[in-house]
Amino acid sequence: MPDLLGIVLWPLKWVVELVLVAWHAVFTFFGMDPATGLTWVLSIMGLVVVVRAALIPVFVRQIKSQRKMMEIAPELRKIQEKYKGKRDQLSREAMSRETMALYKKHGTSPVSSCLPLLIQMPIFFSLYSVLSDVAKHATAAVPTGGVGPLTLELTQEFYQAKLFGVASLHDTLTGAWGQPGGTVTVVILIVLVAAMIASQFITQLQIISRNLSPEAKTGQAYQMQRIMLFIIPIGMIFSGVFFPLGVVMYWFTSNLWTMVQQFLVIRNLPTPGSAAAKAREERLARKGKAVDSSGRVVSLEKYEAEQQRLLAEAERAKAAAPKRQQPMGKQRAKKQGGSPAGPKPGASSGGDATRPA
Repeated sequence: MPDLLGIVLWPLKWVVELVLVAWHAVFTFFGMDPATGLTWVLSIMGLVVVVRAALIPVFVRQIKSQRKMMEIAPELRKIQEKYKGKRDQLSREAMSRETMALYKKHGTSPVSSCLPLLIQMPIFFSLYSVLSDVAKHATAAVPTGGVGPLTLELTQEFYQAKLFGVASLHDTLTGAWGQPGGTVTVVILIVLVAAMIASQFITQLQIISRNLSPEAKTGQAYQMQRIMLFIIPIGMIFSGVFFPLGVVMYWFTSNLWTMVQQFLVIRNLPTPGSAAAKAREERLARKGKAVDSSGRVVSLEKYEAEQQRLLAEAERAKAAAPKRQQPMGKQRAKKQGGSPAGPKPGASSGGDATRPA
């Protein structure tokens, strides 16, 4: 039976092999043993660096999408309140149409916040396929290399490389369990899977605990984020059991990148109104600085001058706005000596009235 996954992912596998071999050559150039597991593990980490650096523009788009989702949270709640308690098909369809129209109007959607993860998944499975092929090609009756730059010699080195001299990068938790000398491999994999889950949990936790405004914490999207906070780590437990050590190492390193990246974004570009934004304002205030209306960090003097200018402009606009005259009833008009409908019939507009002779 043909390897359908390998055929579909062939172009990405070629690129993954190219990056791995390039990093392997770099570390070998600096004197590391090309046949050791540490050299190949560092090459996998180098693959993470290349992939995540290439995804920075997508990450920026993700941040903008998350901000827009938070901004439209009040409008989403209005739609939900409008159809609250209505379970019929027409109401559900109308609610779905209005929600999608709101997403389209603001150029965002819940899926946008998952873009980096969705884009990484094909690369992730490509690495999984490459590691599987390493074991398959190296132990075949006629050994072969990979689909690209991973030659037969490098394939043999990759297959025989062991982390700390005991754990092969293609070993899985289920495969090493009960095998002679597999105890150390099992311990390494358990530690890595636990660290991978912890890093994912911390990354998601710092978003929903520090980088959400009070309004965003009342919407349905917030409830979904709280659910995902526990669902994703649970899914990682089952995945970590069956993935090779090299893939688990890739995933763990990628999670570390995400955790640090999110920390820097939350610290320096927090969501307005969130706990992280208040903490940043306090840090800037201690340094004699503040954030102006355009989001730039300026001195307190410039910030206060801008606030005074904005207040003066608001007062001028309020004073210049036409005032609405309240309608006056007949009884109130009589008390004030006037008439709501103008002068009475027969009254002269000026001078003394003359009687007819």
